[in-house]
Amino acid sequence: MRFEWGLVTKPGKKRARAASGARRGGRHDEPGEGGADEAVAFIAEQTGALRKLAERHKLDVLHYLLGMTQLEADEHLRLRTKRKLS
Repeated sequence: MRFEWGLVTKPGKKRARAASGARRGGRHDEPGEGGADEAVAFIAEQTGALRKLAERHKLDVLHYLLGMTQLEADEHLRLRTKRKLS
């Protein structure tokens, strides 16, 4: 298996890359480049995927710790949204 920015790919499978010199501008290009709020959103999203992987392989401690990380990230996002509404 290979790891690319938190993504697991099977051997022999390569992810498509943008043409050299071209900038896609997607939020997954450089995690955390958009500030703390975007970094937390990225962490929450990736943690959810990792948590499912840990659960599938019965990695109980990792599943628990990733769950705590996801709760913390979700709480940060919830509080951010609440601040923006007031």
